[in-house]
Amino acid sequence: MDELHKALGEISSIRRQMARSTEFRGYGPATLAATGFLAILAAGAQAIWLPDPANHVPIYLGIWISTAIVSAALIVVQMVTRTHRMHSGMADAMIRMAVEQFLPSAAAGALLTLVLLRSAPSALWMLPGLWQIIFSLGVFSSCRFLPRPIAVAGLWYLLTGLACIALADTRALSPLSMGTSFGIGQLLVSGILFFTAQEGSDES
Repeated sequence: MDELHKALGEISSIRRQMARSTEFRGYGPATLAATGFLAILAAGAQAIWLPDPANHVPIYLGIWISTAIVSAALIVVQMVTRTHRMHSGMADAMIRMAVEQFLPSAAAGALLTLVLLRSAPSALWMLPGLWQIIFSLGVFSSCRFLPRPIAVAGLWYLLTGLACIALADTRALSPLSMGTSFGIGQLLVSGILFFTAQEGSDES
């Protein structure tokens, strides 16, 4: 029995090592593009129904947090099914690795939002920029098992986040600050994954 457990442990270790050295193909370009369009739609909804977000911050947060939750749900559901199709026996290890890379930034963004809401409501205008910067860290963290050009998307989110904070006032809550950054950013990620996948299939 000990030999069996040892063998199973070694197999699990080998799978983890292979997962770390394999390019992750569980993110579907079409789904990521859909989340980009969802961000643009959310920005349009904000522009129509929330012309003064600075005085209705809970509604503003409701729009963008619900958009983030729907987007994350779409990505996770599609990632699980696609990873099992693309990576077969290594699927569970690959999914675990992808979650481990992005979960810290997602948790940091959620906790930061709660802290600002409770302790520094006057600084809530900084949230769009901070969300984008934190998201960029998640993208950069994921670069080691995604195509190298994905770093361009991380740089995009970092620069747009810094630009939002540079506004230094409630203009950062405008629909453009989130719609442009996440709309274009997710479409950029989608395009990078699509074209690198095409190049990989051409080479094979």
